Amino acid sequence: PVDSTPHPNDDNKFPGYIPETEDNKYRPGYNAENHHDDNKPQVTNSYKTCPKKYSILPGFDYRLKVGSAVYSDCGAPCENMYFNEQERHFAKLWIGVWSSICLASTLFTVLTFFVDMTRFRYPERPIIFLSGCYFMVALAYVIGFSLDKEAAACNRFVNTPEVVPITTQGTKKEWCTILFMMMYFFSMASSIWWVILTLTWFLAAGMKWGHEAIEANSQYFHLAAWAVPAIKTIAILAMGQVDGDTLSGICFTGIFDVDALRGFVLAPLVVYLLLGTSFLLAGFVSLFKIRTIMKSDGTKTDKLEKLMVRIGIFSVLYTVPATIVIACYFYEQASRDTWMLHWFTKECLASSTAPPEEGIKLLQSGDKPWPDFNVFMIKYLMTVIVGITSGVWIWTGKTLSSWKRFYAKICGSNKRESNV
Repeated sequence: PVDSTPHPNDDNKFPGYIPETEDNKYRPGYNAENHHDDNKPQVTNSYKTCPKKYSILPGFDYRLKVGSAVYSDCGAPCENMYFNEQERHFAKLWIGVWSSICLASTLFTVLTFFVDMTRFRYPERPIIFLSGCYFMVALAYVIGFSLDKEAAACNRFVNTPEVVPITTQGTKKEWCTILFMMMYFFSMASSIWWVILTLTWFLAAGMKWGHEAIEANSQYFHLAAWAVPAIKTIAILAMGQVDGDTLSGICFTGIFDVDALRGFVLAPLVVYLLLGTSFLLAGFVSLFKIRTIMKSDGTKTDKLEKLMVRIGIFSVLYTVPATIVIACYFYEQASRDTWMLHWFTKECLASSTAPPEEGIKLLQSGDKPWPDFNVFMIKYLMTVIVGITSGVWIWTGKTLSSWKRFYAKICGSNKRESNV
């Protein structure tokens, strides 16, 4: 009989390794192509084991996709997977500061709308709803910043040193599900409100629709802006495609499943950006035509030119961050499977667990794929920067006048009450 007992002290021997002998050539699982003269470690596909410290008790529906294999009852660690302690601490502060600024900016924009609602009519009104969506996105980040890391994004199944905290998967953790719903629903709704904003600009400039005509169709705008994200959110929850994001402390979709990232995040964002940009360009062409006609008639175009400049600035302040966010997600979807394979293979070798054969080939190739921390920080910043810059539209003298009138009204009513 052949001794196939693993030899943990031998660098070339680990569980799943079958030594090359005359007898072993006839054993199931032996592959002569896996044995080279350099005697590097090789494994067969008959072994698929999760490292002990990442193993989850059955019944929690945790799984980890590594290469072409799916490891059941296996999770990813909350700490030291891709980023070290210093990077995670910086990320928490970075996201916390920018999301707080976004929260304040969008709150001011929404409050300004309530102070003087008659001032914001279509086609400008979608900016208010867009700001409201970013308020909720920023609020989700602020809550994630404030909560303990194990409240949403992480799970500790066993309180022992052998089993580390695991990144949350699925919908069984309440805070994780709530923060996912806030983040995903309102981020998608904000993108649709951007499309509606550019559509209403096009209807006003290109099709010569008046405020009343556009507002008469506002119920359809609301139906599209709220129903479409709701359907997608429900679909993700039904599929259980919710994962913890250990850098931000919230939960999102597509953190570990690239297909979910492509289908529920990347593809919709690309479609919304292209639609909005198309309406925007069509509207600008119409405005330029109107400007040319007005100039030829000797009519002053100062107000129209100011409007075009404001629309242009706001459009750049939206499209540039949105494009960068899409680029960051594209970077993730293109590389995440390789990052996972590289990390998992190293963890298997370190814990004397049979690594995936694809991972061994990756290590032998000399490639060391690893996520760029800076890309993630840029993504988080660009996710909330639109909420900060959305206030540009209301940074006018009219806003100051609206608040002065509101303050005078409040003070006046207080004086009357005191006199009574």
